[in-house]
Amino acid sequence: MNDKAPPAKKGLTYADSGVDINAGNEFVEAIKPLIKSTSRSGVLGAIGGFGGLFDLKATGFKDPVLVAANDGVGTKVKLAFETGIHNTVGIDLVAMCVNDLVVQGAEPLFFLDYFATGKLESGIAEKVVEGIAEGCKQAGCALIGGETAEMPGMYSVGEYDLAGFSVGAVERSKILPSKDLAEDDVVIGLPSSGPHSNGYSLIRKLIAQGERNLSDAFYGDDTLGESLLTPTRIYVKPILSAIDEYGTIKALAHITGGGLSENIPRVLPDGLGVEIDLDDWSQRTFMTSTARACFKWLSEAGKIEQSEMLRTFNCGVGMVVIADRHHVDELLTWFGVEGEQAFRLGRVIKQKGDKQVSYSGRLEF
Repeated sequence: MNDKAPPAKKGLTYADSGVDINAGNEFVEAIKPLIKSTSRSGVLGAIGGFGGLFDLKATGFKDPVLVAANDGVGTKVKLAFETGIHNTVGIDLVAMCVNDLVVQGAEPLFFLDYFATGKLESGIAEKVVEGIAEGCKQAGCALIGGETAEMPGMYSVGEYDLAGFSVGAVERSKILPSKDLAEDDVVIGLPSSGPHSNGYSLIRKLIAQGERNLSDAFYGDDTLGESLLTPTRIYVKPILSAIDEYGTIKALAHITGGGLSENIPRVLPDGLGVEIDLDDWSQRTFMTSTARACFKWLSEAGKIEQSEMLRTFNCGVGMVVIADRHHVDELLTWFGVEGEQAFRLGRVIKQKGDKQVSYSGRLEF
């Protein structure tokens, strides 16, 4: 007779459920140099605490109002999964937040990210944070914290989701839009680098219909996937520079989901609208060749109506500036010095009917 007791059953660990605490710790150590590279005045403490510390007083604001924004990248991340290109969506994440801050005249101060995945995979999360750090440097804000969540069963293998949170400050007297917007003010466009981070559900539907493959040669040396993953432009530095140099900017609109048709009205008072000349716009050479090729392909392959293009995509204009007509030439010159190919897009008019954005002419790519 064998009186031996059966071997004790091994207790479960967190790793058995699919969450690797050691991998998470290694990831934090790996990204510390990236985070440090974004440091700016006002940052206190180091990464790893329960919250990021920031000293607003150290930034020199006299009568500051805080402005906060949060956003994600949307289904554009699906293209990152399919192409293996992970170092650009982090720039998108920062851009979608800080561009929303600067339209209110605010200087972005700090940024926090949220990265969620089923399993931390070597190199992928680091590439994403590499992009986030690059976006923060372009915007002049510090990456002071974030959250990495490993959630088995929530995401498919190789997939993740992103969210970003940013806080900025503006002097109370400089909050935009200003209250003196008036008829005949000039509407200026700043070029986008492509679809930015909006309309990708429609883009992916078009790809799923077999129009093109992400690996297809598209423009120059880039594949379609590489072209569509061109990161969102960050407009913070040239716009803040223009605001400081000239007091003539009255309003700004970040052109995201909803296009020009839905975003410009967000900064207009009742009774005023804008009129945009599409013929003049189409003749401009402000867009990069890749961006123009993207919008041309989308409109033609998808047989997308002009009105739908204008309320879904930025169509080449990522930021709209509304400025005093008497100083617009100086402002355009200043943007040129800052490397921006700014151009006249239209003018402010009395509102026509129930629409605050009206178009003349035809948009061609």
